[in-house]
Amino acid sequence: MKTKSGSIITAILFGLVINVLAQQEQPALQTYSKYDFTPGEKVIFYDDFSETAIGDFPASWNTNATGEVVTTNLFSGKWFKMSGEGSVALDEGIKLPDNYTIEFELVARPSEEDPEVINFGFYLYSAENPKDLTEGGAVPGKVGIKMEFGDRATYSAYNEEGYTMDGSADDAVIKADNKYRLSFWVQKTRLRVYLDQFKVFDLPKVLTPGYQYNMMRFEIWKSGVPMITNFRVASGLPDMRNKLLSEGKLVSYGIYFDVNKDVVKPESYGTLKQIADVLKENPIVRVRIVGYTDSDGSDVANLDLSKRRGAAVKNELVKNFGIDASRLESDGLGETKPVAPNDTPVNKALNRRVEFIKL
Repeated sequence: MKTKSGSIITAILFGLVINVLAQQEQPALQTYSKYDFTPGEKVIFYDDFSETAIGDFPASWNTNATGEVVTTNLFSGKWFKMSGEGSVALDEGIKLPDNYTIEFELVARPSEEDPEVINFGFYLYSAENPKDLTEGGAVPGKVGIKMEFGDRATYSAYNEEGYTMDGSADDAVIKADNKYRLSFWVQKTRLRVYLDQFKVFDLPKVLTPGYQYNMMRFEIWKSGVPMITNFRVASGLPDMRNKLLSEGKLVSYGIYFDVNKDVVKPESYGTLKQIADVLKENPIVRVRIVGYTDSDGSDVANLDLSKRRGAAVKNELVKNFGIDASRLESDGLGETKPVAPNDTPVNKALNRRVEFIKL
């Protein structure tokens, strides 16, 4: 028979295990000290699959394989699980500008057919018909780049005349049941690819100019089951210096938190560093840091969360970037000043922001 003291000890040990797992899931901000990725300023597509019922296929996507939205006991939130063999892409495609970023969180699982290997593809290309997921087969569209992730990372770029360049990174390994963040940064012909804090590829002339890239496509084989969430596409780079110093307000979408949490995620490092650099170069400038949320949850909870997030950003700038605390104030206004209706995942993503206001 389990004694009362035994139950208490078991509960304590369980709590310690959960705490250790939480710490493992959230690496320290400083581990990203060489991470120079800065997300685009204007969100043009976002999907966290929160509006899709468990077991359903998300409405904004298309496939000739299979897929469904699921939850997992390992990580919070909803995840879009892709399986089978074929392609998964946005239903209408999306006209990508010259400068943009793509980000998503990823958990991969081995397939039943091949439990030893995890591999999937991610393509960027110019399609004549975005709804045709079979266009061109393994070489879709007129121009593009094929990337593969799993036991290593590879890329193969091509145009209408054939393949133009390729390469690999053997140390960019995705392991089963681990959470990763894949980020892609395009500036005209240049493509940078990041796996968590590591830059996997930096390819200055890999994308073909003069074409409208309009497809982001996952390629699924029987060698892996990728699950994604928080898929975000944004255009342009924020002009932090001008926004803060000349206009007096910088609205940032590059500072990340988990749902209902106030801990700054490490992939915020690139954005925070740029803001810190502006403040260091202008030592008389003082700012108020204000957090905002979307309308999910109660007004009171959102107000409290936004205040804690504003304070957390201030603390990171002081602790990790050496900004004098006397130059910073923090606040939070919850859901009270939306910049868009809270009616779609894209608009909710616009409302979840951190503002820096020059005092």
